[in-house]
Formats: sequence, structure tokens, C-alpha cells
Amino acid sequence: MNTPGSISTTCDRLVKRAMAIVVLCASFGAASLGDAALTAAKAAPTQSASPTRTEKDLLGTKEIPADAYYGVQTARALENFRISDVRMNQYPEFIHAYAIVKLAAARANAKVGALKPERLAAIEKACKAVMAGQYRNQFLVDWYQGGAGTSANMNVNEVLANVGLELTGHKKGEYQYLDPHDDLNKSQSTNDSYPTAIKVALILRNEKVIGELQYLAGAFRAKGREFLEIPKMGRTELQDAVPMTVGQEFHAFAASLESEIQVLKDAEKYLYSENMGATAIGSGINVPKGYPEAVAAELASLLKKPIVPAGDMFAATWDQQGFVAYSNALKSVAIKQSKIAGDLMLLASGPRAGLNEISLPALQPGSSIMPGKVNPVVPEVVNVVAFRVIGNAAAVDFAAHSGQLQLNAYEPLEGLAMLESQALLVNVSDTFRTKCVNGIKVNEKVLEHYIETTVGIVTALVPVVGYDKATELADEAYKSGKGLLQVIREKKVLTEAQIKDLLDPVKLTNLDRSKYKR
Repeated sequence: MNTPGSISTTCDRLVKRAMAIVVLCASFGAASLGDAALTAAKAAPTQSASPTRTEKDLLGTKEIPADAYYGVQTARALENFRISDVRMNQYPEFIHAYAIVKLAAARANAKVGALKPERLAAIEKACKAVMAGQYRNQFLVDWYQGGAGTSANMNVNEVLANVGLELTGHKKGEYQYLDPHDDLNKSQSTNDSYPTAIKVALILRNEKVIGELQYLAGAFRAKGREFLEIPKMGRTELQDAVPMTVGQEFHAFAASLESEIQVLKDAEKYLYSENMGATAIGSGINVPKGYPEAVAAELASLLKKPIVPAGDMFAATWDQQGFVAYSNALKSVAIKQSKIAGDLMLLASGPRAGLNEISLPALQPGSSIMPGKVNPVVPEVVNVVAFRVIGNAAAVDFAAHSGQLQLNAYEPLEGLAMLESQALLVNVSDTFRTKCVNGIKVNEKVLEHYIETTVGIVTALVPVVGYDKATELADEAYKSGKGLLQVIREKKVLTEAQIKDLLDPVKLTNLDRSKYKR
């Protein structure tokens, strides 16, 4: 029979042996084996066990760290879903949003007489503390989880219950005074509170995404004004087309981004309809009369947005339209940014053997083998982010169509995908603006050379000499390698006065300066 002393001796021996393996492996360079041994050493039992409290659920009792604000169902989720390192608290706006939903639910329950005032007061204190940024380290459930978000919902319920208990003079786990199920989850199911929390989080963060896009569009506008009068050749299908100005090109970038801002604003409206009060499948079981309208009104007040209860709660509990619409709006932004980034890389290509029309800020050496090379790293990372956001949108699409009957169990993936896309777009928009667009310069001599030697301006001659004659001039220019202006002068097709009047590059751009006033 083992005694406490023999157990202690055995544990000490295990630890010493494990550490010896680490040292031995390190001496032979076996890092992976050494890491495994170190993990084993850390996992070996010791006599300095942390204090615990006992909680119980359907499956029985379980010891919970005494200093933890989460409870038994969260503890089980932490054991069951060790899938990724992406935990709930990686996206604080989601925790903030869930606290808003729980606060709105508690107020609505109190308003319809379903929650006692003292319990509302405790929930108010807990929710406001979490909304203020406290207790974030207690929201630990992995985003990758089964159960349609139940683990996340219970993580929130348990933390808010225990925070509320402490803030009202009670101990953690004294659920007779404030219960995770009976009070924090009153008139609710994961199936209505979880998707609503995702919607609230997306709404809160959408303003930041829009704000960064506005800054980015503004940076392109500023460059458009700076380069407004500089002529260049436009291109279609990568072939010389007709003249434009660099300013027109950059103002077009800005206008395109501004249209994406409107898409985001429109997509947000699909998030305003929520299913709080639907509970399990949409029938509203265990929901007091007036609660769905009351909770929607509370959410509208907290968010300052026109939040409304869904017209059909059964449909709203499985329908993913809002998520699909918003996710694809984020995808549209990413596609637009990627297209613009690709254009900038092309325009800056070279610098000696490419277009070299513009110069991007030099941020870092571009090669470990090629001296002097500087790569367009910011436009490249814009593309990297775009590819990820496009992939996230595809994940949302797959998840949205994969739900069965009265519920979609894959909302955790949808929420994670959209929150990640928002965060990436916020950060990359700022990087694009501050480390690339703001520092772009135009290589005017290169542009002048292209204008002088291009054949593209031949289009302007069609009304004067006719399509066939213009084609002959273009063909001779291409075959001889001469510029079109040189051919026109040699053949005396136009006088110098006519050339200046008809083929002035800026005039050919149809530049309307009034469109671009500050």
C-alpha cells in the first residue's frame, strides 16, 4: 500500500528522470524529444496542489480551481476541446458583446417580472465589469467546439454568475444566490443568445473596419489630388489604351474603396434582426410574455442600433442569412484591396526592367541572396490577408448551408471566421495606408517617355483621319519601333499646332478638375 511519503518519493524520482532526459536529449540535439520529456516533467504530480471547490452537473461532480470564475461546464469544455490555441478571449469584442446580451436579457426579464431585483443588480455589476475589460482571462473555451456554442454560452454564464456573487458579498459557487442557468440563462438558450452575441460583436467592430477604410480611401484621395495633373497611359488587358492622369487613377482607387464602405453599412443591417426569445428551436418555450420585445429594445438601447426581434423565430434560429451577407461584404472589401495592391505592385515593377511608373516606400531588404533588391512587401501582405478573408467567407458559406433542421451547429466557426476577417482588415488597412500609400511617389520622366513613345493615343486621331488611316499609322509605328508622334511628324499627317491641340495628353484624359475638389 502506498503511503504519502512513498508517493512523494516516486513523484520526485519521476521529475528527476524526466529532467535528466531533457539534458541528455539537448546534448544530442534532440530538441523534439527533449520538449516531450519536459512536458512530461511538468505534468508529473506534485504535492503543491492548488485549492479547489467542488461543482456538479449532469455528469457528476468535478473539482474546479478555487480562484477560477468559470464553473463545471466550462471545465469540461476545456478538457473536451483542446483543438486550437484560439480561445474566446482572443477576441475581446465577443466577450464584450456577450456581456451586453446577458445584460439586455437580465433587464428584459426583470421588466416582465421574471427576475428578482437583487439578482438583476448582481448581473448588472458583473456585466459592466466584464464590459469594462475585467476578467478576460476567465473566458477560455476554444472557438473550435462542438455543441453549437453551448460551451461558450456556459463559460459566459458561469463567469458572470461568480463575478456577480463576489461583487455582492458572496463566494464563488454559491449559486443559490445567483445561478448560471436559472438566472444568467433565464428565458434563453445557447441557440438564441450565442448567435445574437456574434451579431453584436460584428456590429461593434464594423465601425472600426469602416473607419480604417475611410482613412485608407482618404489617403488615396490625397495622392489623387497630389498627382492630378500628371498624365500617363491607361492600360486595358495590360496593353496600352488611352491617356489618363495618375490623379484620376488614384481617385478611382479611393472611389472604389468608398463603395465598399457602403457595402459594409448595408450588410450590417442584416445583423439587426435577432432571435432572443426563440430559445431552443424558435417556439419560445420557457419565455415569459413580452420578453422578446423587451430584450430587443434593451439591445437597441445599449447598441444605439435598430435591433428588432425576428419576424419568424423558427426561421431565425437556423437561418444564417445575416452571417452570409456580412461575411461576403468583408470578402468584397478584401477582393477590392487585393486588386488595388496588385495594381500598385505592377505599376512599381522593375525598377529597371518593369513599368516603374511609381515608387513604393522601401521598408526592408528584399532578398537574402540578391543585393539591392527591395520587394513590395505591404501590397503583398494585403494580398495575404485578402486570401485569408476570402477563405473565411468560404468557411462561413459551408457552415451556413450545413445546418440541419431547426438549428445550425456550426455558428462558432462562422463567428470566429468573421471576427478574424474584421481584425485582419482593420490591421492591414492601417498598414496599407501608413506604410505604403502615404509614401508613394510618381516617376514623371518614365511616364513622359511612355506618353511620347506610345501608340495608344492613335484613338484620338480616328475622328480626324478615319479608322483605317489611324490603323495604318499605328501599324507603322509598331513595325518601325517609332513613337506615334514621330510617325505623324514624318508623314506630315498633322501640323504641330494640330498635334498640340488634338494629342495633348492632359486634354485626352478629359480631366474634370471640379470632380476632385477637396
